[in-house]
Amino acid sequence: MIRHIVMWKFADEAEGLSKSENLDIVASGLLALYESGKINGLKRMEIGRDISGTDMSYDMVLLTEFDSVESLAAYKILPDHVVIADYVKKVRLCRAVVDYEM
Repeated sequence: MIRHIVMWKFADEAEGLSKSENLDIVASGLLALYESGKINGLKRMEIGRDISGTDMSYDMVLLTEFDSVESLAAYKILPDHVVIADYVKKVRLCRAVVDYEM
């Protein structure tokens, strides 16, 4: 089992929308992708938004669990995921990622 964790800091405003609006777009897009059942090998998805608001905080975290490294690799190039990832690149300031075997 592979756990894939991604954290983002979002711009206060990007693509003509507020941070909150962009957080909503990204969260709903990721959840829709998960609920579509198109991601083979995805066992779990959890999305969280920061509540602390400190300068060290990231705005959003994505936690996913895949049955294999191959499933994670396939997810990264899935066209529907690429659309969401490309949008995130336009609205984020930075990103942190960790993948590890469970």
